[in-house]
Amino acid sequence: MSSPRRALTLLAAVVALAGITLPAQATDIPAPGEIVMSPNIKHVTNVPKPAALADIHTDMAFQGDYAYVGNYSGFSIYDIRNPRKTSLVSSVVCPGGQMDVSVYGNLLFGSVDSSRNDDSCASTSQPATVKESWEGMRIFDVSDKASPKYIKSVETNCGSHTHTLVPDRRGENVYIYVSSYNPSDTFPDCRPPHDLISIIKVPLRDPAAASVVATPNLFPDGGFGGVPGSYPDGKSATTGCHDITAYPEKGIAAGACMGDGILLDIRDPERPRVTAQVRDETNFAFWHSATFNNDGTKVIFTDELGGGTRATCNEAIGPNRGANAYYDIVRGQLVFKSYFKISRYQADTENCVAHNGSLIPVKGRDIMVQAWYQGGISVIDFTDSAHPQEIAFFERGPDNTAPALSGGFWSAYYYNGYIYGSDFNLGLDVLKINDWRTNQANSVKTRRLNVQSQASYPDRGHGHDH
Repeated sequence: MSSPRRALTLLAAVVALAGITLPAQATDIPAPGEIVMSPNIKHVTNVPKPAALADIHTDMAFQGDYAYVGNYSGFSIYDIRNPRKTSLVSSVVCPGGQMDVSVYGNLLFGSVDSSRNDDSCASTSQPATVKESWEGMRIFDVSDKASPKYIKSVETNCGSHTHTLVPDRRGENVYIYVSSYNPSDTFPDCRPPHDLISIIKVPLRDPAAASVVATPNLFPDGGFGGVPGSYPDGKSATTGCHDITAYPEKGIAAGACMGDGILLDIRDPERPRVTAQVRDETNFAFWHSATFNNDGTKVIFTDELGGGTRATCNEAIGPNRGANAYYDIVRGQLVFKSYFKISRYQADTENCVAHNGSLIPVKGRDIMVQAWYQGGISVIDFTDSAHPQEIAFFERGPDNTAPALSGGFWSAYYYNGYIYGSDFNLGLDVLKINDWRTNQANSVKTRRLNVQSQASYPDRGHGHDH
């Protein structure tokens, strides 16, 4: 990139830090693979995607000194004891997308939403029209980080696109809320209507006894019927949930369910109950994920317009579609406050839309780090939920190592002082933010982070066991 353009990008970053937005220009788009970032972010390291895993990186989880990164071909474990020297410990080849991962004790849970000929790691793709096909949850023992062991599979209706851990209060069991969608009359194990989630109970003393214990119907009225039309104007009907985020200590969860956003009472984890429901028929095409603030008084919902395979961060789509939507919880109901979308226009070859992120643990402020596929990683202060502002960013120019519209960051999460980003094709990135609004978070240490299973964080010192 030429130095004048670099200066322009730096100026835009400085102005953004001051809370002012400059108009984005096509000439601001970095060169392929070039890194641009705000002055308060540092790129610590990149660990390339393991050769053993041929497909793309997906979601992440953390425990102790280790990061767990899913991949359509399996998952990997990284040593992050010294984040500057993050290194690969092992990779498990076990195909079946998306392989979203969570960890609890010595167990790793992986979602399979890809119809397979059996439940093994040697399985091959087989149509869901075949009754004997398998999809659902896989459970691994990761007590030996160098050699994880596959111990159990649990089949679920329509597979497991994503999942959410809900530990019980006695510490005896972990429940897994399994989200899946897109039923078909031609699928024997996934026929419409599919207005449910599957709940798996995992006895921690005997995880091989894990089984489905409930399939509650969250949408007895059928949910949102959708709005006909092709991208970008169609709105998805509700046929299940895409993702659920639980806040077990507060007894609540928030569901992003295709055409609906919901609040749930999960005080009885086997019997979740919908307590509030909201729709956005103007701007939201596909309710994708949800995040509570630390107080449990706000929810950020994301809209995955175009399914993550479209260039939505441009002038044509505008600032309110493919964005975050911020809701306050007022007397138990969801009250819309604002949208947020990154203002930096991306190239038409770059898939870019709101995707997975997590809170940065700063008491008294609501700050979130978030992935935007090829839009990069953004840090957003939403303390004033009516006026969220970006305070830091990191991104690369178009990923020319893969076909167009198939790159970027799937997830960006904050864990014990660092930001970790799982890039489709380029591996695991580690970033460090240095900003007066977030530096207090450096003193907060947690022993585990499963982002879809939130726990409150303290002023300083050790947080709850996420």
